Amino acid sequence: MKETLFETKYLNLMASKRPNKPDWVYVKRPNASNIVVILPILHKKDSDYTLFLITKRPPIFEEYGEKLCIELPAGLVGDIDKNETIIDAIKKELLEETGYEASNIKILVENLVSSGGLTSEKSILALAEMYDLKIKSEPVTDGGVIVDRIEVKTDKVFHFINDMQNKGFFISAQILAGLFLLQNL
Repeated sequence: MKETLFETKYLNLMASKRPNKPDWVYVKRPNASNIVVILPILHKKDSDYTLFLITKRPPIFEEYGEKLCIELPAGLVGDIDKNETIIDAIKKELLEETGYEASNIKILVENLVSSGGLTSEKSILALAEMYDLKIKSEPVTDGGVIVDRIEVKTDKVFHFINDMQNKGFFISAQILAGLFLLQNL
């Protein structure tokens, strides 16, 4: 049995009531059915590139100081339109956060969780391939959260991640899942 302890527009604090055990408190997204995480691959003439976002996440800043994160484009499914499909959300978020439209989309994994003890949030990880490399719209900053975008040769990604970690950046767990799956396609 669950109980809502505190509600906001985007997050609820929930308690799982367990007999003879302490309540398990967790976070739930009340306005989204899923999260889409997108592994964008740009097919250029010289090589394939993976596109990453550099973000300034308020929880990281509050808890660890002025640290930046390396992430993949991502977003909520059904937060505005309850009938939004997974593919529609992938296309929308990719265009909003990168300016690119996908030529091909492939779902790599569903029901991906980043911290099952903290949140009920589940993600779908998708590969988005771009052959047409024209920017279709100006990418958003998402209220200042997205501070930069970096294209890295796909065969140099693990070196890039290691280098950024050594520089003090936080690394999204979804990146590692995406890269693992990409290596095994």
